[in-house]
Amino acid sequence: MPRALEREEGCWAWAVLLASMLIQGLTLGFPTCTGVFFTELQHDFQASNSETSWFPSILTAVLHAGGPLCSILVGRFGCRWTVMLGGLLASLGMVTSSFSRTLSQLYITAGLITGLGMCFGFQSSITVLGYYFTRRRALANALASVGVSLGIMLWPLLSRYLLEDLGWRGTFLIFGGVLLHCCVCGAVMRPVATTVAPETKEGPPPPPKTPGPGTLAACSQTIQRHLAFDILRHNPGYRVYTLGVMWMILGFPLPHVFLVPYAVRHGVDENRAALLISIIGFSNIFLRPVAGLVASRQNFASHRKYLFTLAVLLNGLTNLVCTASADFRVLVGYCLVYSVSMSGIGALLFQVLMDIVPMDRFCSALGLFTILEGISILIAPPMAGSPCPYAQLSCLY
Repeated sequence: MPRALEREEGCWAWAVLLASMLIQGLTLGFPTCTGVFFTELQHDFQASNSETSWFPSILTAVLHAGGPLCSILVGRFGCRWTVMLGGLLASLGMVTSSFSRTLSQLYITAGLITGLGMCFGFQSSITVLGYYFTRRRALANALASVGVSLGIMLWPLLSRYLLEDLGWRGTFLIFGGVLLHCCVCGAVMRPVATTVAPETKEGPPPPPKTPGPGTLAACSQTIQRHLAFDILRHNPGYRVYTLGVMWMILGFPLPHVFLVPYAVRHGVDENRAALLISIIGFSNIFLRPVAGLVASRQNFASHRKYLFTLAVLLNGLTNLVCTASADFRVLVGYCLVYSVSMSGIGALLFQVLMDIVPMDRFCSALGLFTILEGISILIAPPMAGSPCPYAQLSCLY
């Protein structure tokens, strides 16, 4: 290992880890608070469940599916500038969304623009940990994922508090300022110095000035590098796993969107209903690092796909609880069990993908994987936007 890299892992890397943890809380944890605004948006725009649910679904889908574009920006400008650009976009989207007069405008501002900014911040913060950590990479990823749990716990509480005094427009305006902190975190992520830096300073040779075929070949190589369609065709394990995860995602994110309005509709106080999402986040603070460390152990390497299957099965069966009772105490128990399955899925999702795909093609396989995953995230909430979404949710598994 280069000496420069050893120094980074020993000191500044931990500041980068803290910044990555905060970014994950600000971005990946944010969609969990959208359910708090569901009823307000529905009443304000006189929209149905399905129409209103397009806002969180677009936000979450773009957050995941923008991976290939994010990887291009990271390769061209580095993680620091990509994260800072993401913070600016996310803030701009939330500020402009506070002036939205139609749901279509909200889809573009709070959905597309904010989602794209959060994608740049979140995925770049994951990438930068790979540069700063080698020996402690599994521990670093496990600790960084605590930020997601903190976000899941704190965003709904902050949303409920601000919504009572400022309404959803004022709250979204405040959120725009909060998301600017991603720029501060991005500034911490300075490039890592290595002993091979002099060799990488020279730029690549200029492309050949050939018309038509040369341009098409370059486009084909770019697509092949960031979207692994060849792996999807020739790797049965990757194909089965990717399609299986797409099916799972049709039900997995729905509790974050529908749990709060579902509880309120059945007589639970709005503040206590918002607390349900925070319970999931608080539980994940402890469960997610443990799940990540367990998944990284060598003696579980050959059984990760089976552990992932069990976590998905538990997650699906847990949703049956909501069809039986909407009592607050029952829903608290539901949140605790859901947290266990959610932690297992979160810890194993990319670990299993690494076991299936060669590491030299992992980035391109991940790009296609996140796009297909984003498609399911996009269509899942509108599909479940009926008066009894959990009755449909339990059937998706």
